[in-house]
Amino acid sequence: MKTVPVWLIDAFSDRNFAGNPAAVCALEQWLPDEQLLQMAQQHNQSETAFFIPAKGGFELRWFTTRHEVNLCGHATLATAHVIFNHLDYPDARIHFDTLSGRLTVSREGDWLTLNFPAGPTVEQTPPAEMLAALGITQYVHARKGRAWLIELENRAQVEAITPNINAMIPVEHKVTITAKGTGDYDFVSRFFSPGEAVWEDPVTGSAHTMLIPYWSEKLGKTQMLARQVSARGGDVRGELQGNRVLMSGTAVTWMQGKILLRQ
Repeated sequence: MKTVPVWLIDAFSDRNFAGNPAAVCALEQWLPDEQLLQMAQQHNQSETAFFIPAKGGFELRWFTTRHEVNLCGHATLATAHVIFNHLDYPDARIHFDTLSGRLTVSREGDWLTLNFPAGPTVEQTPPAEMLAALGITQYVHARKGRAWLIELENRAQVEAITPNINAMIPVEHKVTITAKGTGDYDFVSRFFSPGEAVWEDPVTGSAHTMLIPYWSEKLGKTQMLARQVSARGGDVRGELQGNRVLMSGTAVTWMQGKILLRQ
């Protein structure tokens, strides 16, 4: 019998029952892809992160309950939290080799900063079926990148959305809705991805790779504080640096244990 250390981490939060939970598994070497997917399905989280030691850092992969994905922010933050806080990693920066290239996470106190490629978006007309499923009749702007980005008039409209997920077409209708923020927040957002078995994602790093450049241009600033206004909710400190996006957040451990793999 083989054992695999596992943690359940609430990412982009400073307390449990908030932010975005991710399972994190520390492997010595890669297991078959089918087994990794089965493990992710057993965990039944929006993402399970798997990592192994590598030259100069770690290799990192992310799985939903349906398949492997090429980028995930909150599970990367969760993995860095594990390596820094549970594996006593001595450096202030971790390098991850991923399907999206080399990603870096740095530590400053309790805050961890992801360094990801910025996500470009272009103006497009959104599908009428998606707008209808979201219950959106009017919007300010619509753009398309890794996912749809729909700007609404204000935060209240974003919070009031109650989508008909079953009416959304998987993959095509992956969408973040956003609006200018209130108080200390520069902007707010929510994210829906029925194609990834994620009806509403609590806090979405990959969406902020699009949101931060978008709002940077609109607001004329490079440093911003964002709030994802899902039921669990979470804060993201964002910064645009050329073609890179910095996303900072905190994370807390909910559970740790061992997986018993029977050969």
